[in-house]
Amino acid sequence: MQGYVKGKPIFTSINSTNNQYAYLTEDVETDVVIVGGGVTGSICSYYMSKNNIKSVLIEKGRIAHGSTSITTSLLQYELDENASELKEVIESKNIVRSYELGLCALKEIEKFVEEYGNKCDYIKRDTLLYTAKNLEKNSIKEEYKFRKENGFNVEYIDELDNPYGFDLKAGLLSKEGGAEIDPYKFTNHLLEVSIKKGALVYENTEAKKIEYLDKGVIIYTSYGYKVKAKKVIVATGYNTSLFTNKNFGTKNNTFNIATKPVKEIRGWKEGVLIRDNSDPYNYLRTTKDNRLIIGGEDVDFKEIENEDIAFEKYSILEQRLKSMFKYIDDIEIEYKYCGCIESTKDNLGYIGPDKKHENLWYCLGYGGNGILFAILGGIMLSKLYHEEKDEDMRLFKVNRFDN
Repeated sequence: MQGYVKGKPIFTSINSTNNQYAYLTEDVETDVVIVGGGVTGSICSYYMSKNNIKSVLIEKGRIAHGSTSITTSLLQYELDENASELKEVIESKNIVRSYELGLCALKEIEKFVEEYGNKCDYIKRDTLLYTAKNLEKNSIKEEYKFRKENGFNVEYIDELDNPYGFDLKAGLLSKEGGAEIDPYKFTNHLLEVSIKKGALVYENTEAKKIEYLDKGVIIYTSYGYKVKAKKVIVATGYNTSLFTNKNFGTKNNTFNIATKPVKEIRGWKEGVLIRDNSDPYNYLRTTKDNRLIIGGEDVDFKEIENEDIAFEKYSILEQRLKSMFKYIDDIEIEYKYCGCIESTKDNLGYIGPDKKHENLWYCLGYGGNGILFAILGGIMLSKLYHEEKDEDMRLFKVNRFDN
């Protein structure tokens, strides 16, 4: 497994169709070169090709085998922290706007599936933010009021009207506020559509050096071949050192476990996507073939090699899953894996041009909403290429925390 991914991720393991892409064997010239072949890079490739922008995507390892392989792809419009916790770093109106943009990004996935078919096990879902602690009831109530007052379709649940099989003191149900996908299938389907529209995609092709020109860039790759482009989009997640020494956020190691298929999912009404109100939080989803996935228990990235911590975290997740869903008696863990995620102070990613090099653009979907931010990035950067301004890009400005 490439990059900072440990263990055996579910989505690269259960998919029997193993897409393979060529590596670069000649110099090429294009409008945009996208560096990074995970779900973010594939989203950028799709939006470029959709908007008649020629693109070349290069990935140093295997497509969709880096951080994409550890995402649970539990997609929600909300941010990692509640509005009340974020108000110190981001204005309320911008929190509302980021929620609205999250819903827009969810609609984009739905449109893609409607147009090109559902090859990624896409299901629209309600989402649940909940707590099992009396101390946190007010926090959930506050978030519920904030969303209700700002026009979001939400319901408040307490222990008296709890429809789930697990302990719940307070819950916030967002109606159609999320979706689930298989990220491996989604990445490859996006690239399949992009290639049909003229995009070029290469794996096992590492970007080793970048040269900035007056009207573009040249990327030198591992085998000496070059990609010349007007713009470069960095879609490499946390691995940005080739392009900048800027520290974008905080790196953590996150843990996931996935079960074998269970006979019947009891106590989990309508497959709602679940997130608890803890810090770090746990998140849970089901899959099309009746598996259960739980993740979280984040620790400092420095501990990624610590097998004792990993063993402990996997055990905690397994116990939590079994205690929450005691009515499911055939829970058996099949996959355990962990990897690096990066988060920011305001829970938002980075989209837009570098301050120093105008032809260097970023699409970095940090935080729990990475896939949705990547979709917004694909839309915004394809507009930017055509010299259209998207006012919402200000929320994701690359230099917004620079002093």
